[in-house]
Amino acid sequence: MTDTLITGGMVLTPDGLAQLDVAVSGGRITALLTPGTAGAAAEVIDATGLTLMPGIVDIHFHVRAPAYPERGTVQSETRAAAAGGVTTIFEMPISKPCCSTPEEVVNRREHFAENAVVDFALIAAMGDLTAASRDAMIAEGAVAFKIFTTPAPLGREDEFGGLAFPDEEGQLAALKLAAETDKVLVVHAESAELLAAAEKQAAFLDPADALTHEAARPAICESVAVAKLLAMNVAAQARLHIAHVTSAETVKVLRAFAGTSPFTAETCPQYLFTTRDDVAKAGIYAKVNPPIRGKADQDALWQAIADGILTHVTTDHAPFAKAEKQASEGNFLTAPPGVPGIEVMVPAMLDAVSQGRFTLEEAHRLMCSNGARLHGIYPRKGAIMPGSDADIVLVDRAGETVIAAEMLHSHARDVAHLFYGRRFKGKVQRTLVAGQTVFLDGEVTGQPGQGHFVRPDDHR
Repeated sequence: MTDTLITGGMVLTPDGLAQLDVAVSGGRITALLTPGTAGAAAEVIDATGLTLMPGIVDIHFHVRAPAYPERGTVQSETRAAAAGGVTTIFEMPISKPCCSTPEEVVNRREHFAENAVVDFALIAAMGDLTAASRDAMIAEGAVAFKIFTTPAPLGREDEFGGLAFPDEEGQLAALKLAAETDKVLVVHAESAELLAAAEKQAAFLDPADALTHEAARPAICESVAVAKLLAMNVAAQARLHIAHVTSAETVKVLRAFAGTSPFTAETCPQYLFTTRDDVAKAGIYAKVNPPIRGKADQDALWQAIADGILTHVTTDHAPFAKAEKQASEGNFLTAPPGVPGIEVMVPAMLDAVSQGRFTLEEAHRLMCSNGARLHGIYPRKGAIMPGSDADIVLVDRAGETVIAAEMLHSHARDVAHLFYGRRFKGKVQRTLVAGQTVFLDGEVTGQPGQGHFVRPDDHR
């Protein structure tokens, strides 16, 4: 007998949308069936009127756990992921201490395994830039590596140890180390030298003005850092991935270097669906690094998606405590940077589909299957097909999602001002991880420890 049979829905398969029944047993998809041809099942889920998509794989996510539980915990933020239709998160290495050693990879892996409601992978910092440490972190399951081209924020040196490489020597060394493996090197790219100069000038501006934050981190900081990385990667040939692209200037750089090395790039919903005008309304609660920019930059990002220059959309989910944001009320220069976005991405992208920005297939590739392929976990993740993990999100494409604090599950629900009041056509109705329902009709039903560690060489 089949464990679970999902009937009546439209199913997004690698071949497109089709009316199919989905059979699940042992946490895997066992068959895609012509409606009405399945045998008995222990559980039948009626998906009439809904669309089944592969559970979303978000390759850029921050919990920072087990540090700073006041900002959110593995439990709270993976519960939010379940509510957002995200079934696998890629946790970034910022924590206390930084996830930059084999020992810390193990520590975080064990902590997440005890607490995660959805599946998780760990991205490690490049650490001491030695092959021995790199290989040991890979052996412990690091799915990828990350560096910043900026210095560690003052007072947070331990969180960024082995992650911050503002010098080009360190950046090139990281690229070369990554190139010797099949792992992706993710980079937060802003020029340290230009940032320092801009921050000095911004110190004389009104700290309460949203434009002051952008003045402190202008687009040229991003574009110059990306250009340097791509120039170095012509020699290194690493699988380089540029995080959270925000500007038209950087898009031009990406276009200029197309085909010179195996690089990819992403942007995020905050850059696609909001502008600096929205930041001005939300105040310091909408501060993110790099900053949200103007309409012309937003348009350039959409065009880059259409042209295949940007091939990934990720959340860069970064929760902070309300008290932390409030402590810097009216000061964009000192406010902590980050917004909670894990429950926004799927409704926002479905809304874009409804507006004809792209097809449902294209939206799913951007926020899921492209990332799964990039990191070597496709088709185990990111596909509805026999043999794939039964990670499935049921969405109501005709439904509406209205973002409000009371409907969010993130611990940072009270600082999601950037998205409050947003109406999106599209709603997450149900989320399954390994065939088990973890979210249904507004309620998280998944339990801590239900999520599993994901590594490319694991074929459970």
